[in-house]
Amino acid sequence: MNTPAAILIVDDEKIVRESLFHWFEEEGYFVDTAEDGETALKKYEKSKFDLLLVDMKMPGMSGLYLLSKIKTIDNDALVILITAFASVPTAISALKNGAYDYVTKPVDPDELTYLVQKALEQRALKIENKQLKENIDEIIKPDNLIGESFQMKKIYELIHTVAPADTTVMIRGESGTGKELVAKAIHINSGRKYFPIIPVNCGALAESLLESELFGHEKGAFTGAQFRRKGKFEMADSGTIFLDEIGSISLKMQIELLRVIETKQFNRVGGNELIKSDFRIIIATNEPLEELVKAGKFREDLYYRLNVFTIVIPPLRERRDDIPLLVNFFLKKFSSAMNKPIKNVSKEAMDFLVNYDWRGNVRELENAVERAVVVGKSSEIIVDDLPFHLSQNIFDSGENGKSLSAMEKKYILKILNETNWNISKSAQLLDIDRVTLYNKINKYELRKAD
Repeated sequence: MNTPAAILIVDDEKIVRESLFHWFEEEGYFVDTAEDGETALKKYEKSKFDLLLVDMKMPGMSGLYLLSKIKTIDNDALVILITAFASVPTAISALKNGAYDYVTKPVDPDELTYLVQKALEQRALKIENKQLKENIDEIIKPDNLIGESFQMKKIYELIHTVAPADTTVMIRGESGTGKELVAKAIHINSGRKYFPIIPVNCGALAESLLESELFGHEKGAFTGAQFRRKGKFEMADSGTIFLDEIGSISLKMQIELLRVIETKQFNRVGGNELIKSDFRIIIATNEPLEELVKAGKFREDLYYRLNVFTIVIPPLRERRDDIPLLVNFFLKKFSSAMNKPIKNVSKEAMDFLVNYDWRGNVRELENAVERAVVVGKSSEIIVDDLPFHLSQNIFDSGENGKSLSAMEKKYILKILNETNWNISKSAQLLDIDRVTLYNKINKYELRKAD
């Protein structure tokens, strides 16, 4: 049931206050009254009203002055002024000071009721539009950009800082860290969010194909070009173009790219028409561009043109606090998609996931959780469901201690120490039989600490 709108009637004439009070109360509104501006102001500060009916001419504080005071408290306040001295200057003064409208005495109750209803409906519509806009903004945020670690909070701060500007952004990070997600976050929080963000993986295309991909081509420009085709820069007009793996493009393409960034103009392959496009450029790289510049493989002028504002995404192993959040997000995503009743991850499996080094970063973690949901047979993910646990004997233990066998050795020793080397309990926690556990202990030459 909707709460009735609250109306405050302000008039120094008792008969007017009482008449309007009973009229609007019978209409279903919550109604209160005040005999002067000072009383009205105190009541409004204590309890906000949806609408005020204010007499223009009162002893002490006038209706116009009360209007100005109310507006300093709440600029969106709805105020309808009542006056016995209607004139054009009066109307202009009232509306200029923020009144919704004004009526003249003697007041026609039906006319005033209609005006009040109209004002309240417009107020409700304004609030609804504001909430709808906030909901839309929430929906279009990239879901996979998850993390509460101090590193991720810093990235969110940088996104907030650079998004409103049209500054070129360079995103650095290892493969799989989520560089494209950060680019999307920048785009959807910018003034260009209602236009497309166009991603291009520069490392996945040969030079001839990349040129056509970026700039488009005319019909007959080369063998197989049967139609005119728009390029990514043209498609990104008023939006954003995201160039991933920028360090892989050739020196020839670097020259072309530099020219387009500086002029926002280009020709389609095989064409003479000069195409203009208003785009924002965001680039990403997992290579040290500075080293490529020193080696003569990347143009220095292009590097400085691109390296205006930099965001560095840390690898997942440097923000392990975010792993449980990501695991639970991916678990919910894939269990829902596959219609499987898997709701939890066992403590042992979560510990294993948190301690793993994730050389493939978030992308590898997502794939691991997806695979676990596929093979999972109970209501929670266990260590046996994880892909690297089943493939642990493929790799040697190595010296760096980061191989799968080394991880298994470390994990088994951790469980044994936690159970004070109780073999039965450790085997149960590891979800293997006692014979297998003894074989693992012998294989890894595990010994109980003295």
